Amino acid sequence: VDKNAELVARWSYCALSQEKLRRPIVACELGRLYNKDAIIEFLLDKSADKTPLEAASHIKSIKNVTELNLVDNPAWSGDKESIKGDKYDDIQSARFICPVVGLEMNGRHRFCFLRNCGCVFSERALKEIKAEVCHKCGVPFQEEDVIVLNGNKEDVDVLKKRMEDRRLKIKLEKKSKKCKSAESASQQDTAKDSPGPSKAKNGKDFTSSSSGEKRQIIFTKSSDNGNSSVPGKVNKASSTTTKRSIADNEEKSEAYKSIFTSHSSAKRPKEECSNWITHTAYYF
Repeated sequence: VDKNAELVARWSYCALSQEKLRRPIVACELGRLYNKDAIIEFLLDKSADKTPLEAASHIKSIKNVTELNLVDNPAWSGDKESIKGDKYDDIQSARFICPVVGLEMNGRHRFCFLRNCGCVFSERALKEIKAEVCHKCGVPFQEEDVIVLNGNKEDVDVLKKRMEDRRLKIKLEKKSKKCKSAESASQQDTAKDSPGPSKAKNGKDFTSSSSGEKRQIIFTKSSDNGNSSVPGKVNKASSTTTKRSIADNEEKSEAYKSIFTSHSSAKRPKEECSNWITHTAYYF
């Protein structure tokens, strides 16, 4: 194959549809050039008789390609010169150039693009002007983000290995995120199904409210002598005092006892007690 014809075919025509490159132009992770509409048609074609194409077999979604930010060549006049056939058609004249050093992107010089932003530069510009940000838009990039356009076999092998490692890393990250989300969902389910009240080891009772907070209930011991309260014990004297009637309390006076219904003066004799009960009956 003629070397000049091969360069024109690789740098001026789409690797998938074999049509002339026209904007928007995209590039894959292996450095091949495509028309964006050809890639979209290829991805949308779900027919069973679809023939596998080697040029796009590694492209699974539109995220696997990057739209290129190309700089037009001011010396390129397009195909208008050779319409009549009376002028020389320079096939080596490139449509795009490097914005840093001005080299034409015709295949005689190595060109690269940055996967983060899609800006295209010559390899000479990246080597002579070393920087960690893009020379055109200022987006930071790393060495792995630099992809050679239409490289040789060794370049394609290196780019293919990087592509496989990158996709494997993304796959593992997605898997870990799914596992974390499943664990958090299971923890929420167990929290909902857990019983409400629970007892601690120190003798204190805890009850969980609807808002998830724990309320502490402490039983204290009280005494009339002003002693300090002791948690975990109930005063027996206080419990017996509450059960006893006021009438049996020897410390209270008769005038004080007569206020309550348990006093003998407040009780009715049997003759006055009726055998039926009304809504507001005083039955003792």
